[in-house]
Amino acid sequence: MDLQQLYQHIGLKPDAVQALDRAGRVIDRAQTAPLLDRLMAPQTAQAAYRQLRALLGEDSDGFKLLYCYLECARRAYEGYQKRGIPDSIYFDTMGCFSRFLWECQRETGTLAFDRAWWTYRQTSMTLFRVGALEYEFSTHQGKPALALHIPSDADLSREGVDASLAQAEVFFKNCFPDVSYEKYICDSWLLSPALGPLLGPDSHILSFQSRFQILRERPEDREFIRWLFQSPQDTAADRLPAATSLQRRVKALLLEGGAVGCAYGIMERVP
Repeated sequence: MDLQQLYQHIGLKPDAVQALDRAGRVIDRAQTAPLLDRLMAPQTAQAAYRQLRALLGEDSDGFKLLYCYLECARRAYEGYQKRGIPDSIYFDTMGCFSRFLWECQRETGTLAFDRAWWTYRQTSMTLFRVGALEYEFSTHQGKPALALHIPSDADLSREGVDASLAQAEVFFKNCFPDVSYEKYICDSWLLSPALGPLLGPDSHILSFQSRFQILRERPEDREFIRWLFQSPQDTAADRLPAATSLQRRVKALLLEGGAVGCAYGIMERVP
């Protein structure tokens, strides 16, 4: 697996590939090498990201960081093979990099990589996309759990989520037999109880919510603005788009002084 093959398999567009090639030519490999090794280890990945960002200096579009991350993603392929992880899961997981570029461009109008604070999870093999959902090694009340994350292109139909959960059971049993867990956890705006009155009975969001026991809420959280409206979190309510029915209903709620926030819930594992 070389970088160009990886770029092709995860669907990077030509303008992104050109920007990566430019970034790669100015990076000092000798300086970054130790940090890339640490970016691939779960225990050191988060600190390595911070150190790498400082080392790379000026990187206004984030492509120097992205180049380093994709080099780690390329190297991680060997770890996937050793675990017997199918190529489909490898490419679906690393496809986050092209998806994040698209999301940033959609939100800001600029092609840039703004998710380096998140993607050390993929390079350190602690987060995997299996079907519609992403699964991350985590804990709940001090015990091992799998955190569920919902990509922007996830199929949240009951059938889509059921299929992902079933595939994940097989995946972790076969590829991580040493990992045990009893619960799934999720912290997302999609679990917010404030959405209930705004959605119809056939809503995929409500179907997803119904799987979880909600333990706590954070009504002040504004992450939902980025995901629902594809707008910066500090966007005033009267300036938010209203192209979809849910956007219109949430916008009206916000203009009336309401809030959406997010919520944390747990779901029992059903082997």
